[in-house]
Amino acid sequence: MQPTTIAADAVVTIHYQLTLDDGSIADSSFGGEPLTYLHGHGNLVPGLERQMVGKAVGAKFDAAVAAADGYGEYDPDADRTVPRSAFPKNAQLSPGMGFHTEDEQGHVVPLFVREIKGDEVVVTTNHPLAGQRLNFTIEVLKVRKATKEELSHGHVHGPGGHHH
Repeated sequence: MQPTTIAADAVVTIHYQLTLDDGSIADSSFGGEPLTYLHGHGNLVPGLERQMVGKAVGAKFDAAVAAADGYGEYDPDADRTVPRSAFPKNAQLSPGMGFHTEDEQGHVVPLFVREIKGDEVVVTTNHPLAGQRLNFTIEVLKVRKATKEELSHGHVHGPGGHHH
């Protein structure tokens, strides 16, 4: 039997719009492809995932998520200034652009370009939306039981199975 409300281990399909407090739209799936995710496996920001629990197919609602429950508070100590020469010559850098690097232990670390100042680039481990309240408009389209494979991998697979 398929679930009709959102709970842990459900595959959920939604349309969403993310608006910031200044009224700007940061992201939206309305008018495009909906988002499908595995609920309870860290595939959404924690504050939104908690507010999704118990919502039924067809639900339309707004959800405000505090910075601490979204992309975290902004940490100014996470900013570093590096020379532009540290990047490939043909790299088209722009504020908000994300990429990955490795730390001294070989762990993958996401970095974002915060600012470009001549021959210097300010990079940060802060997500571009860190420190901001996130205002979501949500429409729940589908809820289904996750497959054993999806549960073991911690994410949704495409039609017909595993699509990495």
